[in-house]
Amino acid sequence: MPIGLAPDTVGPVDVAVVAFEGNRFNGDVAPALRELQNSGVVRILDLTFVRKGPDGSVSVLELDDEAVDEAFRRVTGEGFDLLSDEDLDLVADGLPVNSSALIVAWENAWASRLATALRGAGGQVLLMERIPREVTVRAIAALDQEG
Repeated sequence: MPIGLAPDTVGPVDVAVVAFEGNRFNGDVAPALRELQNSGVVRILDLTFVRKGPDGSVSVLELDDEAVDEAFRRVTGEGFDLLSDEDLDLVADGLPVNSSALIVAWENAWASRLATALRGAGGQVLLMERIPREVTVRAIAALDQEG
């Protein structure tokens, strides 16, 4: 088991795949991820880039821009390599040509104490669902119209 990752105390883990059309990815995301990690809100467990070229060829990105590469290396710190080759192949298969994706797995560190307490009390999560941003925006707009 990787040091620092214990099943008894790990918080909920999420994985996100964020696509970038036209392979127009840059390092602007790194500072936001680093801030979340440094504040203890999340712990980045794995972070990978996949690119599909105009000819359909797929590669795991080696970032050419050293500043971007260094920024993301500082974000990941102690990575746990949770994403398998099969995971990355699945993402790549779903990408349109001439696009890339950032795949990031993170522990919701803010919730680890609560998750540990719930497990200790014999609790089981019966439902957990993320509300899509568009639904939230519509709900807020509806509240604004009522008020």
